[in-house]
Amino acid sequence: MALHLTSLTLSHFRSHKIARLSVDARPVAIYGPNGAGKTNVLEAVSLFSPGRGLRRSSAEDMTRRPEALGWKLSGVLQSLHQVHEVETWSEGGAARQVRIDGKAAAQTALGRISRVLWLIPSMDRLWIEGAEGRRRFLDRMTLSFLPDHAQVSLEYDKAMRERNRLLKDMVRDAHWYAALELRMAETGAAIHANRLHALTELAEAQSGAQTAFPAADLTLEPGELGMPDTVEALRDALADNRSRDLAAGRTLMGPHRADLYGVYAAKGVPAKDCSTGEQKALLVSLILANARALARDFGAPPLLLLDEVAAHLDADRRAALYDEICALGAQAWMTGTDADLFDHLGDRAQYLHVTETDGVSEVAGP
Repeated sequence: MALHLTSLTLSHFRSHKIARLSVDARPVAIYGPNGAGKTNVLEAVSLFSPGRGLRRSSAEDMTRRPEALGWKLSGVLQSLHQVHEVETWSEGGAARQVRIDGKAAAQTALGRISRVLWLIPSMDRLWIEGAEGRRRFLDRMTLSFLPDHAQVSLEYDKAMRERNRLLKDMVRDAHWYAALELRMAETGAAIHANRLHALTELAEAQSGAQTAFPAADLTLEPGELGMPDTVEALRDALADNRSRDLAAGRTLMGPHRADLYGVYAAKGVPAKDCSTGEQKALLVSLILANARALARDFGAPPLLLLDEVAAHLDADRRAALYDEICALGAQAWMTGTDADLFDHLGDRAQYLHVTETDGVSEVAGP
C-alpha cells in the first residue's frame, strides 16, 4: 500500500502564480536556482496535513504578492486503497479552508488520510536552542501517530490562556479556576500520554533498524515542577500551585513546560554537545524512524519533505539516505540547487527542474 500525491497545483501561492506538477510514487528531486520557489513547493505539500505547514506561516503570508487575492492548492492523493481529491485555500488572509472529495472538511480530517513529515534547515539548531522548538518537533511526530493530538493541544492552550488571564488580573476566587483547571488537567494528561506513546513508537522503530544514521535516546523532561500523569493529580497540582502562578502571572506547570532531551545513543553524548554534523544525522535518523513506525502503524510510509538535506550530508551519507528512502517506499520531496546532488538516486527518482518567469513556474524533467 502507498501514500503519495499524483498531481499538485499551486495558484497564487508564495512565489508561484501558477504551477502544475504531475508525479508518481517515486521520490521527487526538485532542483533549480535559489529563489525559484523549490521550498514553496515543499510547503504546499506540507499543507496536506493539519496545521500551519513547515514554515508555520499565517495564511495571509502564503499569498503571492502583489495580487494578495488569496491562494489555493489542489492535489490528488493516493492514500492506501483510496484516491482523494484535496483542496485547501485562503481568501483575503482568512483561515485556510479544506475540501476533501468535494466536501468541506476540518483540517484535522487531513490527518486521517495523510501523514507528512519534514526536515528543514531551520531545525538544524533544534538541540541547542529553546525548549519550545523541541516541544513542537515532538508534537509534530506525536501528531503523525495520533491525529487527534492537534485538537487536544488546542483545547489545552485555550484553557491555559483563560487561566493565565485570571492570574494576570490577580483573581483569587477559586470558583473561577475550577472548571478551567479540570479542562487543563484532562487535556494536559492526554498530551503527556500522547507524547510518551510517540517516544515509545520511535524507540521501537530505532531498535534493531538497519540504518547508516545514529540512534537517539529520547526522554521527555517534565519541567521544574514536574508533570503529574493522571487527570486528578494534575488538577490538584494546578490548584495547589495557584498562589505561585499568581505571583508569576502565568501557569508554571503542565505539558507546555516539558522539554525533549536527546542523547547520541552509541556515544552516550547529549545531542546538544554533539558536532553540527552529528546533530543533523540524529535529526535524519529520527525522521526515518518516525517514517518506519508510520509505515507499520498507518499502513504506508508518510510523505517526506527534506529541504536542502543533500547539501548538508557528505556523499556517503547522501547515498545512505537515498537508499533508505527507496527501501522504505516513501514519496520523499527533496530540494537542492543542483541535479548532481541526487545522482545516486538514478532512475529510482523523478526529477523536477523548477524555474520561474513572471510568476509562472516551469516544471520539467532534466
